[in-house]
Amino acid sequence: MPELSGEAKGQWRPMSAADLPLVRTVAEKVHPAFPEDAEVFAERLWLYAAGCLVFHDGAAVVGYAISHPWRAMDPPALNSRLGILPSHPKTYYIHDIALLPELRGTGAAAMAVARMLAQAGREKLDTASLVAVNGSAGFWRRHGFREIALDKIRDVALMRKLSGYSNAAVFMVRRL
Repeated sequence: MPELSGEAKGQWRPMSAADLPLVRTVAEKVHPAFPEDAEVFAERLWLYAAGCLVFHDGAAVVGYAISHPWRAMDPPALNSRLGILPSHPKTYYIHDIALLPELRGTGAAAMAVARMLAQAGREKLDTASLVAVNGSAGFWRRHGFREIALDKIRDVALMRKLSGYSNAAVFMVRRL
């Protein structure tokens, strides 16, 4: 599993309900252009706690990661509740990895990716998928994810969901 480099100290641990206000605070700082209601974070934790992590530096929560089994080629719309998880998921969806700026480049995100992909393996899913925002597609490529070219996406609903993130959002998939 990747190790932390640089000055970052801390560790990933399972998210708890008590962490949710701190997760929301991190989300507001890291993703101001992609706001999500507190209920979205709470529902993801309730539906699939095994895919919800926080990075704690010893003093505070300074990052989080959220993921869950889902339907292939059908990322949830931004700021949407899921209701239930599919009974026969086809992909492991990485909803978000968010780290405060001081943790970037330390290996903390790579550690989260490794943990989420290991969880996907436990679920025996064939792929992992995500929507890359904020210019993060290069990071995800380094972790084996590949962009689904827009000219290959013929699903109008998928295109609408992607545009809800931003015009620069990239849908990416990795074979496991």
